[in-house]
Amino acid sequence: MPLLCEFFGIRIYMFWDEHIPPHFHAEYNEFKALVSIPDAVVLKGYLPSRQLKLVLAWCELHEGELMRNWESAQMHGKIHSIKPLS
Repeated sequence: MPLLCEFFGIRIYMFWDEHIPPHFHAEYNEFKALVSIPDAVVLKGYLPSRQLKLVLAWCELHEGELMRNWESAQMHGKIHSIKPLS
């Protein structure tokens, strides 16, 4: 599971050949969530409020890069790192 980004203790991952809709996995300590890329909403799981706000803001800022990674991953291509929030 390639690590796309890490910021403020939050780790963002994307798997190859995942099910639709386009999404990524966010982890913070023991909390995990599946986040929709086009909608910037949690599909499954839970993150604490502060971390969730950061993840959703990051998703909206990098939607284009996330979608390019998603499309590449669907074809078992390269997944590129994405700049973290700072």
